[in-house]
Amino acid sequence: MNKNQRAFVSLALVGGILAWAISQFTHERFNAVSMLVAAVCVYYFGAKFYSGFIANSVFQLDDARATPAHRLRDNRDYMPFRRWTLFGMHFAWIAGPGPLLGPTLAAQFGYLPGFLWIVLGSVLIGCVQDFTILVFSTRRDGMSLARMIKSEISPVAGFIASLAVLFILEILLGVLALFVVQALKNSSWGAFTIFSSIPIAFFVGWWMTKFRPGHEGQATALGVFLLILATAVGHWVPEIPLLKSIFTRSQEELGVLIVLYGFMAAALPAWLLLAPRDNISTYLKIGTVLLLAVGIVTTGLIPGLHAPIVQMPAMTKFVDGSGPIVAGGLFPFCFIVIACGAISGFHSLISSGTTPRFVDKESDMRVVGYGAMLTESFVGVMALIAAVTLAPGIYLAMNHPPLPGAPIKGAPSAAYAQKLTAKVSGYGEIFRVTPAEMSTLAKDVQEESLYNRTGGGPSLAVGMAHIFSGIGGSGLFAFWYHFAIMFEAVFILTVLDSGTRVIRFVIQELHQDLRQLRGSPTDGQIALKIPPVWITSGLAVLGWGLILSWGLMDPNGGTRALIKMFGTANQLLAVIALTLASIIMLKRYRKYLWVTAIPMLCVATTTLTATILTIFSPVANVGTVGAMAAANKILSAPGALATVAGKTAAASLHNAWITAGMTGILLIFVVTVLIVSAKEAVALLRNRTPEGELNG
Repeated sequence: MNKNQRAFVSLALVGGILAWAISQFTHERFNAVSMLVAAVCVYYFGAKFYSGFIANSVFQLDDARATPAHRLRDNRDYMPFRRWTLFGMHFAWIAGPGPLLGPTLAAQFGYLPGFLWIVLGSVLIGCVQDFTILVFSTRRDGMSLARMIKSEISPVAGFIASLAVLFILEILLGVLALFVVQALKNSSWGAFTIFSSIPIAFFVGWWMTKFRPGHEGQATALGVFLLILATAVGHWVPEIPLLKSIFTRSQEELGVLIVLYGFMAAALPAWLLLAPRDNISTYLKIGTVLLLAVGIVTTGLIPGLHAPIVQMPAMTKFVDGSGPIVAGGLFPFCFIVIACGAISGFHSLISSGTTPRFVDKESDMRVVGYGAMLTESFVGVMALIAAVTLAPGIYLAMNHPPLPGAPIKGAPSAAYAQKLTAKVSGYGEIFRVTPAEMSTLAKDVQEESLYNRTGGGPSLAVGMAHIFSGIGGSGLFAFWYHFAIMFEAVFILTVLDSGTRVIRFVIQELHQDLRQLRGSPTDGQIALKIPPVWITSGLAVLGWGLILSWGLMDPNGGTRALIKMFGTANQLLAVIALTLASIIMLKRYRKYLWVTAIPMLCVATTTLTATILTIFSPVANVGTVGAMAAANKILSAPGALATVAGKTAAASLHNAWITAGMTGILLIFVVTVLIVSAKEAVALLRNRTPEGELNG
């Protein structure tokens, strides 16, 4: 059987399996295994055929072409890593809370919209962005996104893009750091595991670069074993008073420690901390996700086990924008909240300026760029399955915003529990839930209460625990719940260190640009005279550290506004990245322009619509204009500020102004880049440009 025949057989076989899986979606309730199978089939088509087309027909990847990791090797920011080691590093750097929490929250709209966007969006858009930007940056000496925009579009667009990247990243990392603190503040197990990963990383880095260079597999295996051991030992930390007192830290202490870690990850050589810690963390991430998939398949196919049944309808009544969890309608906000599960602008910053500096061979970029994003999409599918297999009423009660009278901490009163469950049950028969059900669930996971646990994290943990306990028995339900909480914190932290390093690179580039504006001599190379690494690393953590401290000191203040614009800011970065990719395709691969141009138009339409609605929608829980009007109406009453409602309205008005201002600045940045890029595109279309990569 030749290659074409094998391809045809595989297409027919996988296509048949996909058709069976999709047919199960027609049932009101069905086994979640079919969702998993359908996703894997589509991923197969993308990884086997579409990524191969881009790699071989569009870019013609060539291992004979030397990568910057070899040509510019300095063992700090440039050095080659083997394919699967780099895959682990890259996946750790891009995989944040988005694919875990976004799909969980998007389950409000039903299982179908989120599932289609996660699977198809990643294969046709997200993976394409990551792969193309990785190739373009690697072939340009590991240039950052902003530096490529400066080179390929215009210096003005590049400078504005640098400001936009810096602005967005500081916001994203500040919010992510706040998520980590909230996940770890009551988890000595999670804190022990994460802190243990740092000395383990030092050991692994020393092993694979100093003790036994070239034996990355040995070092990785040893590091993974030690991390799994630390995770297992961490389960007993809360039961040992001394260790519990050491690793149970306040929010403020955790905040300081996380900022210090970000500084170390950005300033130290990549081989010493960043690369090994994130590489071994990847295996904890992927191992947990694969275990979740095994749990779904095992419980779904073996008789007698508790099969994961999809209980959420294909589409709920909340597609009209009336949902309590995600404000706004299905379009565009379902696609915004899912974020990294389908496409993430943050990924473009890692695929440019960071990962390209460690690529060993060009052929590795297909696995690293396309494959890592595909893996993250798979994580999103797992999170969605965990959410939609929960009872809809429990899912909604856990994620519902607090009602008046909600307790600040601890268990709610019986009256409040009755009020909230009645509110949730009022959304429809499918969402019916009782206080007794919520109380029993809280006892099962050893929590005082599970009401109003907004953000998606706790409900995801409950969903994961349900699936895991289907294998090991209900007696381990609480164990799996707290393991899932710790797992979420590990997922987020790896984005902090890579993101901080990206900010350091952006600051260095801005410094170079300012020197050139002052007329300082330059040789045009990346390695221009730059400030010491410890200074730029300190400046990098300063911005998001201040946002983190703001959130810790004033949890109801402006940081809440930044959380609201988290998804929009991330996707605006994707618009910039895909615009750059399309300009380069237009210059050098014109007949394949559609590969990036169609995704760019889709993401731009969705994200710019969401951005405009976030500012100008008259609906109070969607747009800042509506929120301001509602707040001013309450504050117009005499003595309003002396009441609880008045104080809440004042805080809402303050947050609305912050959201409007920040979102407006981002919109101006992005629209400016789009206008300049459009002018460049028109000029290119008027003058035929020879195809083929010009930069070697």
